[in-house]
Amino acid sequence: MAKHGSNGKQHVTETPDVSYIKNLDVTHEHSDISIGGVVKFIVALVVLGIAVHLLMWGMFRALDAEEVKNEPQRGPMALTAEERLPSGPRLQAARGYTVEGQNLELREPDAELKIVQEKWRQALEFGPVDEHGQHFGMPIEEAKKKVLEGQGLPVRQQVAPAVIK
Repeated sequence: MAKHGSNGKQHVTETPDVSYIKNLDVTHEHSDISIGGVVKFIVALVVLGIAVHLLMWGMFRALDAEEVKNEPQRGPMALTAEERLPSGPRLQAARGYTVEGQNLELREPDAELKIVQEKWRQALEFGPVDEHGQHFGMPIEEAKKKVLEGQGLPVRQQVAPAVIK
């Protein structure tokens, strides 16, 4: 049923009912879509997309080269990457960090802690070690025994405070 406007006429934008029209002879009309046109459009779209990507790639390469060219020269007093590293001991997992010739980058995360704890244990049991690997002093347990036996700890002499007149 068609709707009628206020003036009694059928509304112009409504589609008329054509469901009763049947044409069994016509299954496809050539005027509906042009397959060749669609294929040409897709090919043109792909070619233009590739062209835009190549142009953008070239533009970014050119801009990057310009940026590198305009980058200021490194100062003669500037430190190299190796010189900027802090002095030892460095943090665990620092790039290139070694302990006693062992590179710790490829070991378990707590490898450095285990090595340091072993050094501390040896220092407590056998005494501290100098840079040549020689033990000096005495082990902590032996030092505790000597203090308890009566040798005591060195004490500074008490000086009476000076009286100002």
